[in-house]
Amino acid sequence: MTTRQDCDVLDQEDPLRELKHQFDLPAGTIYLDGNSLGVLPRETLARVQQVIQKEWGQDLIQSWNTAGWIDLPGRIGDKIARLVGAAPGELTVADSTSLNLYKALSAALALAREQAPARKVIVSERSNFPTDLYIAESLAQQLGLRLQLVDSVEEIAATLNADLAVLMLTEVNYRTGYKHDMKAVTAAAHAAGALVIWDLAHSAGAVPVDLNGAEADFAVGCGYKYLNGGPGAPAFVWAHAKHAQRCWQPLSGWLGHAAPFQFTPDYQPAAGIKRFICGTPALLSLAALECGVDTVLAAESMGGMQAVRKKSIALTELFIELAESRCAALGVRLASPRDESQRGSQVCLSLDAPLHEAGYAVIQALIARGVIGDFRAGDPARLDVVPHILRFGFTPLYIGFADVYDAVEHLVQVLKTEEWKRPEFNRKGAVT
Repeated sequence: MTTRQDCDVLDQEDPLRELKHQFDLPAGTIYLDGNSLGVLPRETLARVQQVIQKEWGQDLIQSWNTAGWIDLPGRIGDKIARLVGAAPGELTVADSTSLNLYKALSAALALAREQAPARKVIVSERSNFPTDLYIAESLAQQLGLRLQLVDSVEEIAATLNADLAVLMLTEVNYRTGYKHDMKAVTAAAHAAGALVIWDLAHSAGAVPVDLNGAEADFAVGCGYKYLNGGPGAPAFVWAHAKHAQRCWQPLSGWLGHAAPFQFTPDYQPAAGIKRFICGTPALLSLAALECGVDTVLAAESMGGMQAVRKKSIALTELFIELAESRCAALGVRLASPRDESQRGSQVCLSLDAPLHEAGYAVIQALIARGVIGDFRAGDPARLDVVPHILRFGFTPLYIGFADVYDAVEHLVQVLKTEEWKRPEFNRKGAVT
């Protein structure tokens, strides 16, 4: 079994170890929740202060031109494009993931209706992130379509038929960390005549993504997880070049107009992906997001996303090895794919009965020890199939191998001593 000393050696030999200095991590914290909210980059505070004090405070409205505010959605979009296999000018930053999904799914459904009006079904996974399902359900009701949910990856193939309009998937599942084969799934959907939308919330900045290489149709993603853009950071949206110039999105706001400062009463969409912008962007949040994206791009000189992925796999493999060898007898089970090619940059664990309801309290006990993970509720009626999970995200930019070893050691202690039974760890907060 890997020792703590082995982990220290791995950290010393890690080619990405210097990237940790880009972040302000609280002392004594092992942060394994970057898949929910990334860590604060050191440059963010000074950058946001510059926007507030100089660009807004002194230059005021001139900064739309002098500081390039008007170009930020596209400029940051081009940076994110380098991480997800998109070309310059194909991806923009705007709004939230939910709003961008509404825009992208609406556009995809309009294209599908134009090509094959008989296609009336949207397919997704029941375990997809709820906001994706809610948006799809809303659009299905508005347009007289049907949302069909599958309970396993294996069921997707049977839905690729003449009824399918759009297949909507999250590349890396938020609960289990299961990673779809984007290229193969997209090709299969296209062979059936359907379009595909990918949610990259748990992919961008965590795993290599190649949207153009996979011939994907649309994609959306989140700015505050692995991109370290800060709480509520703006999201992004991408459309394949063959769609971007001919699709319309329903939230046709003024800044998505071809000539927004002509202030015409009629709407004419801007060229390409710019038409997916709706209203005035949140400049302070954009400034913070750019700092976060830059922390990921800093890995380009060290091997880029391939190097990040290599370390991610090594970290998650180590966590699985230690968790299973040291915690299996304590009731811990792996809830993520064992095959590294089918796993994103997170590992989820579940607890056997009689501890199957203890997951939340165990996470709270770990947090009190400085090991930050999170809890995701299962299906109370089917905990044997959809268990409560203890979720741990591994951001290679600031997580080391010794961190992994120490996190498992804390988990062992929490379970062995039954520390999780303390009352304060069993009182649920509004956010879990």
